[in-house]
Amino acid sequence: MKVQQLYTNCLAQGAYYIASEGEAAIIDPLRETQQYIDLANDQNTKIKYVFETHFHADFVSGHIDLAKKTGATIVFGPNANTDYDTHLAKDGEIFEIGKLKIKTLHTPGHTLESTTYLLLDETGKEHAIFTGDTLFLGDVGRPDLAIKQDLTKEDLAAMLYDSLRTKIMTLPDDIIVYPAHGAGSACGKNLSKETIGILGEQKKTNYALRANMSKEEFIKEVLTGIAAAPQYFAKNAMLNKGGYNAFDTVLQKGNIGLNPDEFERIANEENALILDVRHQKEFLASHIPNAMFIGLNGGFAPWVGALIKDIKQPILLIVPEGKSKEAVTRLARVGYDNTLGYLEGGINAWVSSGRTTDTITSISAATFAERLSSKDLNVLDVRKDGEYQRAHLENVQHLALDYLNDTLDQVDATKTYYVHCAGGYRSVIAASILRANGIRNIIDIAGGFGAIKNTSIPIKETACPNSN
Repeated sequence: MKVQQLYTNCLAQGAYYIASEGEAAIIDPLRETQQYIDLANDQNTKIKYVFETHFHADFVSGHIDLAKKTGATIVFGPNANTDYDTHLAKDGEIFEIGKLKIKTLHTPGHTLESTTYLLLDETGKEHAIFTGDTLFLGDVGRPDLAIKQDLTKEDLAAMLYDSLRTKIMTLPDDIIVYPAHGAGSACGKNLSKETIGILGEQKKTNYALRANMSKEEFIKEVLTGIAAAPQYFAKNAMLNKGGYNAFDTVLQKGNIGLNPDEFERIANEENALILDVRHQKEFLASHIPNAMFIGLNGGFAPWVGALIKDIKQPILLIVPEGKSKEAVTRLARVGYDNTLGYLEGGINAWVSSGRTTDTITSISAATFAERLSSKDLNVLDVRKDGEYQRAHLENVQHLALDYLNDTLDQVDATKTYYVHCAGGYRSVIAASILRANGIRNIIDIAGGFGAIKNTSIPIKETACPNSN
């Protein structure tokens, strides 16, 4: 028996490879499927099943492509009606992989079709559960993402309470827990940094598994402090339910080098968004006017999904050398399939062609402190609500980056703004959005709030344990 977690940090997502006696199964694969095919080939196994725990909202799964390439059967739990061929498993149904068995446990609550898969080893012992977004380490899945519109989040939370207590908490304490996500995912609010755990430990430490917890208490606690879901979640869930373009086709179309003339022509003809994915320092120093910055070195895909509202938006890329394939791939992971190419030679080619570039001023926290000590400044904090509530500068305007596109009317284009986040990545994203919307007088604070705290500037702190 072999069980391997394939974890992708930028999405805080775990896919799984299970193998026995020359047969294998993949659970919750990413969009780029070759990694799973290569793994199976290296270990002389044939992928028999692709198990999906639910219609994922935070990424586009690779189940359809993987099934087409390998002949594997796609398995969903009950209620997962799709627009492509799948096997809808019944609650309690058994699947065999070599000498192993996988048992379907229908666990609705995160979504109606959410399913946990119980792995039985060669002796029939209950070995592990693959919980998807039903149970995380330290938390449970948010119950507000169902595609079906006639159910409230309270309805789903009640289902989740029952699922946990009748299907999961009744299992032996020594069972291994393999969740779909860890810390950093927006699918829960208190996820552990650990990505593999033991059920007995979760029963002791996970607030949602308290033995004496009433259903009413569970519903209240699970729903308290949930931030609004990013706008791309519903779109990704529909792609996973209805189908999508083959990843190989998306990559072939998007990973094309363009000279400056071709790049500019396509940008104008297709009304394409120029997305600069280099490091923030490079973007600050020189970029194409009105380009949007979201760097590959940070939480790239989730920020793309949160801030680029049209999932079909034509995109042209400015990438670090050798990173074009990675950029197209990571866009496709969250359903942004309309990349039309990248600027070959990067910003240097743009400059060499005689075209203009733009810059954004960035100053140190120490310089910011000096300026603030002598006069009033307009300071814009773009961190998340919970970060701001825990600690912030006095007399600062707070507009969380997540919702900046919807709050631009609260920024005065005639004023100069000093913008900061926590460490210097998000503030540059915000600066690029503000600049593209005609708010030109922006100064970035390098190092963000982490650097500001090391100056003499007073900080207002508030205990806020339940915020996100």
